[in-house]
Amino acid sequence: MKQITKNVSPMSNEGRNTYVLEHLTDAMLQLLSDKQIEEISIRELCDAAGVGRASFYRNFESKEDILRSYINKLFEEWTAGYNQNGDRPLNELIQVMFSHFEKYMDFYKLLNRQKLIYLLKDVIIGFCGPKPEYEKGEAYVRAFVAYTLYGWIEVWFQRGMKESSEEMANLFKMLGL
Repeated sequence: MKQITKNVSPMSNEGRNTYVLEHLTDAMLQLLSDKQIEEISIRELCDAAGVGRASFYRNFESKEDILRSYINKLFEEWTAGYNQNGDRPLNELIQVMFSHFEKYMDFYKLLNRQKLIYLLKDVIIGFCGPKPEYEKGEAYVRAFVAYTLYGWIEVWFQRGMKESSEEMANLFKMLGL
């Protein structure tokens, strides 16, 4: 496996950690394009990334954690901008979220092909699901919306992402949610 090269200055701890995270993520995505996650050993992953096993275990508990971290990073990219604009209709959230999936279609298709789409559930629930401080009515409504949204996303991926983000938002809006 060819080592991936990046131009990150490893002078600071932050620089070294950024290097490790980027290389492990890139190596994981590259290896997943040819193998199931269960077939990828930690040693193979670290060798492909050009980092030591200790670096892996310092940052992650599992191979799936690399993907969770990457998903969180991608979600933070669009949620920061979305959250700044205050309360907006749910169908607008749906359209923005599905637009995000379209933007990173290759990555999400890889997750779907490798049967790893379940890794999105925690991110989606964390973003639009219930929080402990919510009153019971709001908590159950948010749980309904978050789990419904996750189900829609899973089916959309399984169907080959045929519908556009606008179509998905309109379908959600037609439900009156």
